[in-house]
Amino acid sequence: MTHAVNLDAVGRTALVTAAMRAAETSRPDAIHRDPYAAALAGDLGQQLLAELLAAVSQAGPSDRPAGSMPGAAGAGSGRRAVNAIRTRFFDDYLRAAVTQDGLRQVVVVGAGMDSRAYRMRWPDAVRYFEVDQATVLDYKRECLAAESPLADHRWVPVDLAEPSWPEALEDAGFDPALPSAWLLEGLLFYLPEPAVHRVLGQVAELAAPGSRIAADLVNAAALTMPAQQAMLEVFASWGCPWLFGCDEPEKLFARHGFAADVVQPGEPGADFDRWPDPVPPRDLPGLYRVFLATGLRH
Repeated sequence: MTHAVNLDAVGRTALVTAAMRAAETSRPDAIHRDPYAAALAGDLGQQLLAELLAAVSQAGPSDRPAGSMPGAAGAGSGRRAVNAIRTRFFDDYLRAAVTQDGLRQVVVVGAGMDSRAYRMRWPDAVRYFEVDQATVLDYKRECLAAESPLADHRWVPVDLAEPSWPEALEDAGFDPALPSAWLLEGLLFYLPEPAVHRVLGQVAELAAPGSRIAADLVNAAALTMPAQQAMLEVFASWGCPWLFGCDEPEKLFARHGFAADVVQPGEPGADFDRWPDPVPPRDLPGLYRVFLATGLRH
């Protein structure tokens, strides 16, 4: 029997994300609903989330960067708001992507505890690929053993550190000649910069013209600013420090062949009545920022 304790550091962060999704699902005004999140998070996910939120809450309002968290709700609630907005934003992205003629392949890279194959309705013939370490996918498969996916669901158990992961994806039935929708959620800031470019380059090679991509990133200041240190120290203590920040995500995706639109939580299209504070302009330095990017393959 596979247990969450067998997950590595990055795998365990997926349990934290699931715990946040479970908390959002329990709200009467939830902006997304994930009926599988609580089971996927398990007791360990709830414990890790409590540890993270306790550390974040120790940063007083004067220590938090303006615009980085909803001030009235507090730092812990703000972090959950980012996760809820991100989840809903990418739900909407995928729903829209598969309405495109001929786009029937969805690939989630670093899938973690993503349950969209089970909780969202999909058009006929959609193949939904989840790429992640075998231990992560085995744990999730066990948690969801009694459930049926709502798409042609394909597990791709391979570590992204393996250069051959695209071959494993093709072996699972992915066709690089056909357009596809890619999602890299909660992934890029855990990778060193060379690995970010390697993974995006591999995605670009697999993505036929007309394919789409979506990812979340943080800015460079998020890795160094004092107000973030309490949170960053928790991730580092778990063995999964944040390694990559980017101030110009549009240029990052353009380098790899995608024309990207980028929004921050709280801006039009990424608010969902959950982000009460004004969003500072992009040219205002020294603030923690989260970017939600969606792009089209040239």
